[in-house]
Amino acid sequence: MKRTELLRHLTSNGCEFNREGKKHTIYKNRAAKKVSSIPRHNEIKDSLVRKICKDLGVAEP
Repeated sequence: MKRTELLRHLTSNGCEFNREGKKHTIYKNRAAKKVSSIPRHNEIKDSLVRKICKDLGVAEP
């Protein structure tokens, strides 16, 4: 999955940008009080996408 598609999916499901790390972008879901990091790669493996969505309490795309 493309990184931009994942970020669009996360923001449409209530997650928001928190901060930039050294090699990752940190997103948080205030409603679920959960945080996850998204790597800065153009393509993100589907298994990692599922883990990020699970960590943030969001449905998979």
